[in-house]
Amino acid sequence: METVINIGYLVAAVLFILGIKGMTKPKTAVRGNQMSATGMLVAIIAALLDHNVVSYEYIIIGVLIGGTIGAFIAKKVAMTDMPELVAALNGIGGGASLLVASANYLESQKLAEMGQFVPTYDWSIAVILSILIGAVTLTGSFIAVGKLKGKIGDAKQVRLFKWIVKLSLAALLAGAAYFAAVDPVNSDLLIAGLIVLCLVLGICLVMPIGGADMPVVVALLNSYSGLAGAAAGFVLGNNGLIITGSLVGASGIILTSIMCKAMNRSLTNVLFGGSMSESSGVSRSENDAFYEGKVKFSSADELAMLLDGAQNVVFVPGYGLAVAQAQHATRELAGMLEKQGAKVKYAIHPVAGRMPGHMNVLLAEAEVPYDQLVEMDAINPEFSQTDVAIVLGANDVVNPAAAEDPNSPIFGMPILDVHHAKTVVVVKRGLSPGFAGIPNELFIRDNSLMVAGDAKKVLQDTISALKDL
Repeated sequence: METVINIGYLVAAVLFILGIKGMTKPKTAVRGNQMSATGMLVAIIAALLDHNVVSYEYIIIGVLIGGTIGAFIAKKVAMTDMPELVAALNGIGGGASLLVASANYLESQKLAEMGQFVPTYDWSIAVILSILIGAVTLTGSFIAVGKLKGKIGDAKQVRLFKWIVKLSLAALLAGAAYFAAVDPVNSDLLIAGLIVLCLVLGICLVMPIGGADMPVVVALLNSYSGLAGAAAGFVLGNNGLIITGSLVGASGIILTSIMCKAMNRSLTNVLFGGSMSESSGVSRSENDAFYEGKVKFSSADELAMLLDGAQNVVFVPGYGLAVAQAQHATRELAGMLEKQGAKVKYAIHPVAGRMPGHMNVLLAEAEVPYDQLVEMDAINPEFSQTDVAIVLGANDVVNPAAAEDPNSPIFGMPILDVHHAKTVVVVKRGLSPGFAGIPNELFIRDNSLMVAGDAKKVLQDTISALKDL
């Protein structure tokens, strides 16, 4: 049986690696996800058999119940709420590690009283790390969910949260050192205190971070959940959990680094710099004054006329597309343009939306061909040959100030060079600023037009107007 279990862990690890590899490209992402899910199923069954704690009947019941809940959530949750779901799942993973480590501590305490367990430094450190990272991930993730939903605003007292974090970390280090070195099996109050402190720490770490920085935070919390799982694996002596957690932790850190680079910000600045919009110093009145009399407003009818003769069209999706659920209307309009002989592509910025790959997921739901999704570095040289670039709810990721204004807070941030297109049409509900809290110079360029309104409604009106031409 032990050989079968080890082979199961090995198979699961290979499936996880192949699954992550598959997710690096849109064309193979679905297959990669399926392989990873299969690997998780194998790992769960192997883990349960490893310790022989439940019968086969309970394994089957658990798989059926969990699978049913997962399928229901996957079907029920709207694509626009996918970032919140991912953040919540990170929190659930962290909470699971917290519970596993706590249960193992209580079990080990009883075994130690019977003389059947002698605590080691390795075990003590693993328990503390699993509790610490798991608790931080649990509360931090659900604060992120609240920020993504707009239920929790950007914190005003950033400095206060920083001090709480510093004091909490100092207390955690002292408590962890006492637990590991002095009394690792008779520290019920200490463990309870550390858990509460870590739960508070998770809240205080995420609260000062701006809501628009949540893509980075979600990626980081995903890494935390993996590290917590790996620590829980050391607590249980479970190789499968160690491998899985390490893969998730490493991939999460890499993704976090990519997201920070795409925003031209350091991880330290994201975690402790507060909201960019708060630090930019641009008031609502100053933002309105910047645009006054300079924006050329247009209509869906005029957009239809521009598209009627266009040969190269690039759609630039942003969070506004997700909010309006305009992915299907975008695909329908693109299909009409292709029938007229136009070449259509979609420009994807790494941090467009509210989670890594948000735009890819939305467009994949609308069955947009994978080869039409073009990453930022590949699409930027093509904008100068683009007849019409249609910006759907994107803001800072298309702001020319990032490339041209050294005094801008986003200067140096990689952007989509839509301002080089012959004509830029911005579809946006209003002139509110993006995550940086600054006006967008693209909106007042000579080659830019703005069609104000809900992206789905504007695109549907454009489709109707095109049919009438």
